[in-house]
Amino acid sequence: MPTRHSSLPTHRSSAPAQSSWDRKHLLALEGLSASDITSLLNLAQEYREVAVARAPRLSLLAHRTIANLFFESSTRTRCSFTLAARRLGADTLDISSAGSSISKGETILDTALNLQAMGVHALVLRSSASGAAVMLANAVSVPVINAGDGKHEHPTQGLLDLLTLRQHFGGRGREGDLRGKTIGIVGDAGNSRVARSNIHGLTTLGANVILVGPPTLVPKSFEKIVSASEGGPGKVSVTHDLDDVLPRVDALIMLRVQFERIDDGPSPIPSDYRQLYGLSALRASQLPDHAIIMHPGPMNRGLEIDSEVADDPERSAILQQVANGVAVRMAVLATLLKPSSPV
Repeated sequence: MPTRHSSLPTHRSSAPAQSSWDRKHLLALEGLSASDITSLLNLAQEYREVAVARAPRLSLLAHRTIANLFFESSTRTRCSFTLAARRLGADTLDISSAGSSISKGETILDTALNLQAMGVHALVLRSSASGAAVMLANAVSVPVINAGDGKHEHPTQGLLDLLTLRQHFGGRGREGDLRGKTIGIVGDAGNSRVARSNIHGLTTLGANVILVGPPTLVPKSFEKIVSASEGGPGKVSVTHDLDDVLPRVDALIMLRVQFERIDDGPSPIPSDYRQLYGLSALRASQLPDHAIIMHPGPMNRGLEIDSEVADDPERSAILQQVANGVAVRMAVLATLLKPSSPV
């Protein structure tokens, strides 16, 4: 069963615990060490009660301003970054293409530089262009957080998924909480920045990942996405048979079929996708009793996952993921802005 939120510890202090984090930006989980990831997860766990509004908000980032630049549609990520900033005491600016000078032809970079000139302290960017966050980070002097860039990565989603899994498996901040666990990721991995962040985060913390889906969406090349030189002990394997995988996983992450990222031409989505890869109640019954079901949202109900499964109070950790998103984004903002004392 998903971990009950009421049993989680409450964070009361004004400043984040000390960690070895020495990076200016959060652009990807690829390349982060287990220590880097664990320090963020530990802090997010401490913030959990504040994040879900069960404890008073903090003044840690008072007099700071966070600009959310969301040039792709979003509900969960955008709202949770706004809530995270406000629950740390910061002000927020929420900017989208519509209503901003982007709609008049201004570049993302010029928009960011103008906001920096106004005294914004950090930029959160979502863009349909892979590499956009890296481009921005190379041009501005304030921290940049990647909130999803094209097909590249979505690092805070990866972190909140790791936090959800760690809570379920009973970890309390020790490296290796996920070591030896087997996590299935099912669906449109080829177009998924969530899948890439999860692969890098999970394998770095020692979990083994099984990617499942049709060959057109889950090519065998994914088995080489994590190199031995990265130091992560976990492995990645690819299969196209979901029913064979179900009894062997400790958790299952279902991916949305991303129709908007599919190029013109023959569709890579087989007509029998639901029959082969949709998670029905019958399929969910094949999972081990301890296994949980996750989904980054938004869900295509009735395609990759049935409502009966998504809303299962015993197995589904989907809403727990959403709640953890605020805590994780609080941890990232606090870590990157490095407040040294109460403001």
